[in-house]
Amino acid sequence: MGIFDEIKKKLSHEFIDIVEWLDNTNNTIVHRFERYQNEIKNGAQLIVREGQTAVFISEGQLADVFTPGTYTLNTQNLPILTTIKGWKYGFNSPFKAEVYFVNTRLFTDEKWGTKNPITLNDDRFGLVEIRAFGTYAFKISDAGKFIIDVVGTHPNFTNFEINEHLKSLIATRFTDTIGEANLPIELYAANTSELSETCLEVMQPEFNLVGITLERFYIENVSMPEELKKEIFEYSRIDKIDLDRLTKFKTAKAIEAAAANEGGTAGAGMGMGMGFVLAQQMGGMMNPMASQVQQTTPQQTAANHSTPPPMPAQTVYHYAFNGQQAGPVPFEQLKMLFANRTINKDTLIWKQGMANWAALKDIEELKVFLGGNTPPPLPGA
Repeated sequence: MGIFDEIKKKLSHEFIDIVEWLDNTNNTIVHRFERYQNEIKNGAQLIVREGQTAVFISEGQLADVFTPGTYTLNTQNLPILTTIKGWKYGFNSPFKAEVYFVNTRLFTDEKWGTKNPITLNDDRFGLVEIRAFGTYAFKISDAGKFIIDVVGTHPNFTNFEINEHLKSLIATRFTDTIGEANLPIELYAANTSELSETCLEVMQPEFNLVGITLERFYIENVSMPEELKKEIFEYSRIDKIDLDRLTKFKTAKAIEAAAANEGGTAGAGMGMGMGFVLAQQMGGMMNPMASQVQQTTPQQTAANHSTPPPMPAQTVYHYAFNGQQAGPVPFEQLKMLFANRTINKDTLIWKQGMANWAALKDIEELKVFLGGNTPPPLPGA
C-alpha cells in the first residue's frame, strides 16, 4: 500500500461526512444539500434540526424521509434506499442521493388579494363588484409529497415561489365561496370572521393535495365602489325610517336649494311660500293630534265672520317608490320629486277618480314634467 493510500485511509476515518443545513434566511422553504456528484459517504452523520425534515431522492424516486434528530447513514437507517439500490449485505463505498432539507416551520403574514373585482348578483342592487384582501399562514405537513409535486429539482425554493401558486388557489376558492354564500352585499364587510372560517375549511383540502397545511386564513377587508356604498347607506336609512317622511324631507331640502339658487325676490318668495306649505304638511303628519286640535267645526267657521273661506281643494297624487305606496303629495311637490329624480316618467301615479294606477308619462296634466314649462290650470279656474 502506497503512502497516498495510507493518508486517504486515515483521512476517511478522521473526518466524518456531515449532512446538515443551517438556515440563515426567513423565506427558504426547501434547500438542496450540495455534494459533488451527490455522493454521500457510508456512515455519514445526518443532522436534522427542529423545524426541518430531510428528504432523500434517489434516481428520481422518493427514498427516505427523516424527522428531527441525528442519524448515521447506513443500511439500517436507509431501508427504502437500500431496497432501491439492491444492497443486501450493506455498502461501504459512497452512495449517490439528492438530499432536500424542508423547512416545516409556520410561515406567517403571507399576503393575498383579488387581482380583479368579483362580480356578484345582489337581489336589490343587481350586479355589483367587490374586492378583498388579507393574510394567511401555512406550513409544510408532508415534505415528500411537497418535494415531488411542487419543488421537483429546484435547488433553493422560497415562499415567494409557492405564494404565487397559493394566491391563485386562494383567489379561485374565495370567489366560489363568496358566490355560494349568497349574502346581502352590505353584510360581507360585517361578517369577515365567519367568511374567513368558511374559506379556511373550503381551501384546506386543496392545500393538503400538495403537502401543505393552511393554518390560518384572514379576510382583512371587503371593499366596493363608493357609489355602491352610498346606495347601501341610503337604502339602510330608508329601511329604518318612514318612507313618506323621508320623501317629504328630501323634497323640502330640494325646494330650499332651488329657492337659494333662484335670483330675485319673486323666486325667493315662491320658494318660501312652498316651504311654508310643506312645513305645515310635515308638521301635521308628524303631530296628527295637534292637527285634530286645530281643526274647527263648520259652526265655528260660520260664527267667525273674520275668517276667509278655505281654499279650493288641491289635487293630490299617490306614487310608487321602491315597491311601496307613497304620498299623497300636491302637484308642485310631485314636480320637485320628478326634478330631483326621486320619481321618473315610468313611475306609477294614482289620484282620486282614476280607476287604476298609470305611468306618469300617460297622465295628461303631468306630461308637462317631460318638457313643457306651463303648469296645468288651478282647479276651478
